[in-house]
Amino acid sequence: MKLQLPHLRAPFVVRLWICLGTVLLVFIACQSVNRTVLMVPQTKGAEFVGSEDCMLCHEDLGRNFLTTNHARLVVSDETGFELGCEACHGPGGLHSMEGGGSHLIHNPGRNPATCLQCHMEVQAQFSLPHSHPVADGQLSCVDCHDPHGDEEKELFAEGILARESGSCAECHPTQAGPFVFEHEAMRDGCTTCHETHGSTNDKMLKVRNANLCLQCHFTEKRQNMLLIGGIDHTGFNFIQQGTCWTAGCHEAVHGSHVNGSLRF
Repeated sequence: MKLQLPHLRAPFVVRLWICLGTVLLVFIACQSVNRTVLMVPQTKGAEFVGSEDCMLCHEDLGRNFLTTNHARLVVSDETGFELGCEACHGPGGLHSMEGGGSHLIHNPGRNPATCLQCHMEVQAQFSLPHSHPVADGQLSCVDCHDPHGDEEKELFAEGILARESGSCAECHPTQAGPFVFEHEAMRDGCTTCHETHGSTNDKMLKVRNANLCLQCHFTEKRQNMLLIGGIDHTGFNFIQQGTCWTAGCHEAVHGSHVNGSLRF
């Protein structure tokens, strides 16, 4: 007698093989490409010479470069020649032959297109209603970010090559302080409250209105009282009306020289 599998088993077996096939395809794809794929900028008539040639004149830039994320951008041409610096700056043959010349090498500092081809999510953020004016040419990526790495400059979290609030202070010195009464959020940097590239909120804030402050300042309701930071705010309707830093309340959001509650 021929043994037949139940009718309901067939779909399960099919689904099992589909799952196994998907896992196999993902594994093969991950093994096939083990580097970042990008379009290398081109300079007409120039050939690739390799990062070692660049280091002959730019040793200061290469000193800390190997410890950065950008050092992982190793691009190989059809001959297997590895490109490090030239992955972002394009072929440096003519630049090296002439002993310099900014017109013979691609400079991402003047044109953010090279940065944005990898950081596409940042390009989208620059299109938001409130953003840094990089798209307008008033600011470049290297004004805030150090693509080569510098041991004297702090780095953002997650290994992003950027200087912390020191970069912000170069354009916003008034907000940087120092203050007699500081806003403790400033200790963690400007990115505690602000998006670095762009936001849908005014002043590039991460969250609008009082919700921004309430992420850190504990709120508690007790016996018909609204306690924020242990202080009763029941008599104030400003929480429902908008922000904490308007209408004579905590207007000195970055810090104050005269008031511990950052009122002015």
